[in-house]
Amino acid sequence: MIEHDTIELLRECDAGIQMGISAIDEVKDHVRDGQFRAMLDDYQREYAQLQNEIQGILHSYHDEGKDANPLAKGMSWLKANFTLAIDESDAKIADLITDGCNMGIKSLNRYLNQYGAADGRAKDLTQRLIELQDRQLRQLRKYL
Repeated sequence: MIEHDTIELLRECDAGIQMGISAIDEVKDHVRDGQFRAMLDDYQREYAQLQNEIQGILHSYHDEGKDANPLAKGMSWLKANFTLAIDESDAKIADLITDGCNMGIKSLNRYLNQYGAADGRAKDLTQRLIELQDRQLRQLRKYL
């Protein structure tokens, strides 16, 4: 049970990170403020570092991880592009990213509960991802 929950929790984190990186890619070129763009670049790097750690553990279990849900990814792309066609402001971009972070935090907490038998490393990485998204939310507030 521990191994199953560990793998499933890490797979969900992996998919969530892919969504976060993809969402930032979708909007980054529209950002006008240089500090805002730099912040998004920093978060992409931090997401990639966590993803490397997660994938390293998954590989030790002979698991390849989990791709982000194509439907969710497509809906995110549509929402971002439709929204930005109407309003390309940094405030609107911050709003889109904020929505994604809130959904990510909610989902990750649900997965922590669902996969409660996961090992400490998996839970720690999940908590670090939650904290990363929470920090991102706080920094985005000045752009809303």
